[in-house]
Amino acid sequence: MADKGKTNGAQTHKAMRDASHMPSEDEIRAFMDEAIREAANGLEEGGIPIGSVLVRNHKIIGRGHNRRIQFGDPTAHGEIDCLRATGRLRSYKDTIMFSTLMPCAMCAGAIVQFGIPVIIAGENRTFASSSDFMKSNGVTVIDLDLDECYEMLKGFAQEHPSLWNEDIGVEPE
Repeated sequence: MADKGKTNGAQTHKAMRDASHMPSEDEIRAFMDEAIREAANGLEEGGIPIGSVLVRNHKIIGRGHNRRIQFGDPTAHGEIDCLRATGRLRSYKDTIMFSTLMPCAMCAGAIVQFGIPVIIAGENRTFASSSDFMKSNGVTVIDLDLDECYEMLKGFAQEHPSLWNEDIGVEPE
C-alpha cells in the first residue's frame, strides 16, 4: 500500500498511527476492501462503480455506493449515499471516510461541512478531484493510488463514456 508521494508520506502515516482513532495499515486495507465491495455492488446494479464506507472507532458505521443511475438522483454519489446510510450524528470529528475515488466538489463539500477529518481514497487519477479544497479546509487527504480502484473505474468509463461524463459533469457533445 504505497502512498506514491500523494500525501505528506511518512509524516501523515505517523500522525495517523499516533491518533487512537486512526486505523492500522491492515485495517485501512480492510476498510478499503469494503468500499471496493460497495463499488462492485453499484456496478452489479447497473451503476457507476464508486463505493464508500464511514468508520468510527475501528468499525464501519455507514456504507454506500454511487446510485445516480439507479435512483435517477444527481446527488446520489457514493460518499453522499454513505452519509445518508449512516444517518444523523452529533459529530463526525472522530470518523474517517474511505472512498474508492477521491471525492468530487460536492462530496468534498459534505466532508468539510460535517467536519470529517480524514479521507482515504483508493485513487485520484480518474478525474480532477477536490483534494486541494479538502486539504485547504483541514482535512487529512490520503491517496492509496490503488490500481484495482483505478482499473474498475477506468473500465466503466471506457464502456459507458456518456454515463461517466454525466457523473463528472461533462456536457455531451
